[in-house]
Amino acid sequence: MRIKNLVLKNFRNYESEEFTFADGLNVLYGKNAQGKTNCAEAVFYLCTGASPRTGRDRQLIRTGQGCANIAASAQTRFGSVTIEADIYENKRELRVNGSRIAKNADLLGNINGVFFSPGELRMVQDGPEERRRFLNVSISQLSRSYYTALVRYNKILEQRNALLKNRDLSLVFETLPVWDVQLCRYASEIICRRAEFIQMLAPLAAEKHAFLSDGAEELRVTSEKKYPQDKEEIAKTLLQEFSDNYERDVRLGFTGTGPHRDDLKLTIGGSEVRVYGSQGQARTAALALKLAEVDIFRSVAGEPPVLILDDVMSELDLSRRRKLLSQIEDVQTILTCTHTEKVLFGKTVNKIRIVAGKIKR
Repeated sequence: MRIKNLVLKNFRNYESEEFTFADGLNVLYGKNAQGKTNCAEAVFYLCTGASPRTGRDRQLIRTGQGCANIAASAQTRFGSVTIEADIYENKRELRVNGSRIAKNADLLGNINGVFFSPGELRMVQDGPEERRRFLNVSISQLSRSYYTALVRYNKILEQRNALLKNRDLSLVFETLPVWDVQLCRYASEIICRRAEFIQMLAPLAAEKHAFLSDGAEELRVTSEKKYPQDKEEIAKTLLQEFSDNYERDVRLGFTGTGPHRDDLKLTIGGSEVRVYGSQGQARTAALALKLAEVDIFRSVAGEPPVLILDDVMSELDLSRRRKLLSQIEDVQTILTCTHTEKVLFGKTVNKIRIVAGKIKR
């Protein structure tokens, strides 16, 4: 899977620019605040329908303009695909091969992407929400049914939480079981898909981490909560948990159990990285997870994804930079940095210099 070209119009600081990408390593370089990350962001937006930097699409529109446009053509094992996004202040329009799509689910899987930047350390260092986000973004690209279940689960969860704030307690206790049955239906799908993904992720992440750290440390990835393996049993278990916690949920005003509260546990040498890990350990662990994610896409989707590395090299020593590059030789990579290094990148790299939102040839 590779992106052949990318067109940006009124996107962030770009007025109108077209990028041509090579199969292997593509290096976007230039001084800080020139637009390198904006280009990387646009690529991932077309992969997932969401920015890795902001939840508000209107922030993607160039100052003073009413609409931004992103378009890319790519080659996959199924053939050519074009994806376009018109982003307005309060809406957007997505098209795949010229046909408008109504649901974000229909965008997913056309171009798979893995995004990594220094900000992704949140995945290791911050709370459970960041690790769930990592799982959700990755699995959603591999499984539209997962994404659909996630969207429906969150809508029902929102309605259940609104009910829990109602002061008519007889109405609350009478209505909760109705929401719970629907919630468990989608929760079981989410939990099963996550378990499958984590089962693939754990050994690959351990292998990548051992390679990056020269075998000095062992990374373990596990699910913090254990569920039954069968979907029906999962639904039955959750239904009982919801029922057992009615009074607590009413008191707190939100649903305190379910996959929206689950966590991914990361340990090095038996100690949790989030609590005890150094900055260097967190960075290596996060990078190992992303490299493992690339291999999962390669295995499940039948081809590697587009890998987007935003300002990662500045955070690594020379040895780990070389190790990283050796792991992605057959993966189309879009890498941003402040300057190119001949000793590291060599001569066969597609180098693109960015100055104030323009390609300098």
